[in-house]
Amino acid sequence: MGRKRAAGGIEIPGWAWLVPCALVPVVLLNLGVAWLGETQVSPLSFSFLQTKARALGAYVAHRPACVLDDHPPLEPLIADAERRHGIPPGLLRALIQVESETRVHRISPAGAMGPGQLMPDTAALMRVEDPFDPATTVDGSGRYLAEQLRRFRDVRLAVAAYNAGPGSVNGRVPHNGETEFYVAKVLAAYEHTKPKAPVAAKRPAAAPKAKAPAKPASRPAASSKPPARLANQVTWGQAPRASTSLRP
Repeated sequence: MGRKRAAGGIEIPGWAWLVPCALVPVVLLNLGVAWLGETQVSPLSFSFLQTKARALGAYVAHRPACVLDDHPPLEPLIADAERRHGIPPGLLRALIQVESETRVHRISPAGAMGPGQLMPDTAALMRVEDPFDPATTVDGSGRYLAEQLRRFRDVRLAVAAYNAGPGSVNGRVPHNGETEFYVAKVLAAYEHTKPKAPVAAKRPAAAPKAKAPAKPASRPAASSKPPARLANQVTWGQAPRASTSLRP
């Protein structure tokens, strides 16, 4: 009783047929996440089944809205979110680059959704109804990152809290085999996305001033008075006068 005879005379217990039946939904769920969410996940993965199912349901609800209309570019949305929430310029962009490579419809193997890879509970906390809508989800990711920056007042710790949750950050980056590498990737990307400091233009060195030519020494002014003549000088062409006085 309770046994079935398979081909070749091998008897298989009846309950063993339940195993493939239980695996089929898991395999279909993982294949759907891998195909629709543009990610890599093992078909036999039993991790985060509930969050992956919620993410896949959110994707199915969103997809008809963007079949005909393309999504707007992410760059202006990210820049607006950084200005609106006081995030250092380029930081949210680096985080989204690491999270999803700016893919709007990405679903992670853990069930995180959208460009900023919000988990379903985090998306609900940030009041993000459609995690795959670029404007909504980028703003929600920016608000969540801004909360971590205000809480920890440190970029490294804020990025770590975004990945592992604020409860896992106790004054240092958690070393759980994922978050420490995630923080390093975001900070490396941030070096490329943050605005470069303006380089002060060097002024050309001033050319030395040419020396003015030396003025010639001034000659003494000629006197307007004629030189005095000696008293006994004889005028040219005149004979000397004889004295008329006679001595006794």
